[in-house]
Amino acid sequence: MDPIGFSLENFDALGRWRHFEQDRLLDTKALLPDGSMVTDVEGLEESILKRPELFIGTLAEKLLIYALGRGIDYRDGPELRKIVRSTAREDYRFRSMIRAIVVSKPFLMRDSE
Repeated sequence: MDPIGFSLENFDALGRWRHFEQDRLLDTKALLPDGSMVTDVEGLEESILKRPELFIGTLAEKLLIYALGRGIDYRDGPELRKIVRSTAREDYRFRSMIRAIVVSKPFLMRDSE
């Protein structure tokens, strides 16, 4: 099961806020992989803000996969960590992450097919 998904359950498929589904009160409690319990989207936000490097690391990984047009492996790890450190130095700005990806070795050395 996806614990993050449970905490976002109040949003329907169109992004509208709801408390019930088919006349049943939604259960949005979730136990995250780090052992913390969240009860709603605000709790999820607090959990992410406590350790932003985890969120940024995952986001950077997914963006790098998209930018490269391929999966990543252990050889990309050092550059991925460098992207995360660079983003952290600039207060986790999205713009700084994109810049770090674009100047990274894997991006500059990618095959252009």
